[in-house]
Formats: sequence, structure tokens, C-alpha cells
Amino acid sequence: MKPFFQRLQQDTPPFFRTLRNIGLCLAAAGTTIVAAPIELPSFIVTIANYLIVAGSVASAISQATVMEEDK
Repeated sequence: MKPFFQRLQQDTPPFFRTLRNIGLCLAAAGTTIVAAPIELPSFIVTIANYLIVAGSVASAISQATVMEEDK
């Protein structure tokens, strides 16, 4: 098994690149809502926190997926 950091530097399949980018957008949207300078209802802030977590997890897992060559 390859070390974790070498694995992160390998090519990512196209589907997982798209999923990673969607996850980054979800995390960014959630962060923007949480950091808003106005008072928002608590359920919106709660949903934004879930967006941050889901987007971060999706991005991290998608980045760790690699395309292995057939032997």
C-alpha cells in the first residue's frame, strides 16, 4: 500500500474530480452562510453546518481516490 501523501498526488478519475469540486462548493456555501454578518434563523445555520461537513468529507474522500493501472 502506498503512503497516504503519495496517493493524494496521483491522478483522480474524472467522476471523483467532479464530486470533489461539488463538495468544495458545498463547503464554501455553508461557510459563507455561517459567516454572514446578519442574524439568520438557527435552522439555516444548522443546515449550513451540515453543508460544511458533507462538502469537506466528500472532497477529502474524492481526492484520495486514485485510478490504478491494470496489470
